Amino acid sequence: MKKYDLCVIGGGPSGYAAAMRALDFNKNVLLIEKEKLGGAGLYNGALSSKTFWELSKDVESARSKVKKYMNNKFDVSFKDIVRDVKEAIVNRKEILEGHVDKLHELHDDIFDYILGTGKLKSKNEIIITKSDGSTEEVYADYIILATGSRPRKLSHIPVDEKIIVTSDGIENFENFPQSIVIMGAGVIGCEWATIFSNFGYTKVNIIDKGDRVLPVEDEDLTDKIEENMIARGVNVHRNSQLVSMQVKDGKVEYELQYKDGHKEVFTVEKALVSVGRVANVEGLGLQEVGVELLENGTIKNDDSQTTVPNIYAVGDLTADIALVNVGEMEGRHAVEKIFGKKEESLDYRNISTIMFLNPETAGVGINEQEAQKRKISYRVVTIDYSVIPRAIAMKNTNGFFKIIVTNDSEMKILGMRAIGVHASSAIQAVALLIHMDQGIKALAELIHPHPSIIEGIQECLRVLKGNSILKPEVFGDKLRCRVCDENGCYTEWSWLEK
Repeated sequence: MKKYDLCVIGGGPSGYAAAMRALDFNKNVLLIEKEKLGGAGLYNGALSSKTFWELSKDVESARSKVKKYMNNKFDVSFKDIVRDVKEAIVNRKEILEGHVDKLHELHDDIFDYILGTGKLKSKNEIIITKSDGSTEEVYADYIILATGSRPRKLSHIPVDEKIIVTSDGIENFENFPQSIVIMGAGVIGCEWATIFSNFGYTKVNIIDKGDRVLPVEDEDLTDKIEENMIARGVNVHRNSQLVSMQVKDGKVEYELQYKDGHKEVFTVEKALVSVGRVANVEGLGLQEVGVELLENGTIKNDDSQTTVPNIYAVGDLTADIALVNVGEMEGRHAVEKIFGKKEESLDYRNISTIMFLNPETAGVGINEQEAQKRKISYRVVTIDYSVIPRAIAMKNTNGFFKIIVTNDSEMKILGMRAIGVHASSAIQAVALLIHMDQGIKALAELIHPHPSIIEGIQECLRVLKGNSILKPEVFGDKLRCRVCDENGCYTEWSWLEK
């Protein structure tokens, strides 16, 4: 029986990152992947959907320019879009597979990669069923579980991945559907609503059980997102519950019941079910070796360590945030705990997130909802893109920055939300300050490039310091700062003595 220092089961973002980090410690590593190196993050997740989003933005921009300057019709086909998406996937796939092949060639004494499935026989023994059907047993001092997740399906909805699909089935469409209903108004649902509305061929409907999409975000942010979706023809079924969904005569018929009790029936060409994801824990032999699960189906863990001390779980298998960058961080962290004797726990405060909407939306740290929930007194400053020179030059002033800091002399940054062009790039300096537990002084006094979107961040921080170029008293809601006390009551900051 071959012995390893570490066996990683799952070759998605978190497992791949864990295996690579273990090699840095010169450890003997086995990486097992069931089918596709790169996992859902590559094939049916972040890379594929964001490539769809980038292409949809290009199409929307090209169509508007052709219409404005040439007065011509602009068309694309869904098959061409899917082809470009698959090209992006292949490019990334070749990088990952080529990397693994070369590593195995250069370091065959310490690195093995097997295509197959792994099942725990004991806390140290793994039964591997290879892709050719053969089996092998190996021993590992430590094991990291990183088998990812899959889209959640509901028993009363007949998902066939052709007419009623999850995110895994989008590429099965032969053409842009004339109409689609999206069940779920979370990030994934809103992203696909944005993508299809950007392309301009599909009437999009979203089923939202609440009174606004993305309920975990602040109202000013979701109001802007909804405003932009509605402007592109998206219909939001607010305060509605799905009664039934079925395929009739090749189309989707769904019935909704609203909060006031009345019901309505609608018919569309396609449906997308976007109601979260389920951890892939089946077939791993967890219960047999004592690895405990939580009620939500994820693996119980303490800073990635499971109830069996030498077995760790990372990525979508844990109850933490299911994002590629978080999974990679967790995979690396688990290895550093095992072999680097790292003592500090993972810090999730400075995780940067992007929502691929219209416009692009990004965030780091906590928002106002969370600050008020924790009864934190804070200052919050916002600046509209309409007063940022770079946004004016780009003729793209649809957006704003919002920064939340502690209500004291240090003004340490608690969080930031950005919605608009370059949003995802703009938050990085703020993310660093959160990680360093620093105040705003250094970033406020830094010389920012001109013209750039991030000058808006600098002006926000100058407002907090009381020395802004644009005065909030003049610009009203375009540049505003307020104080919120522990009870959620606001006071205008510009009225206070600085």
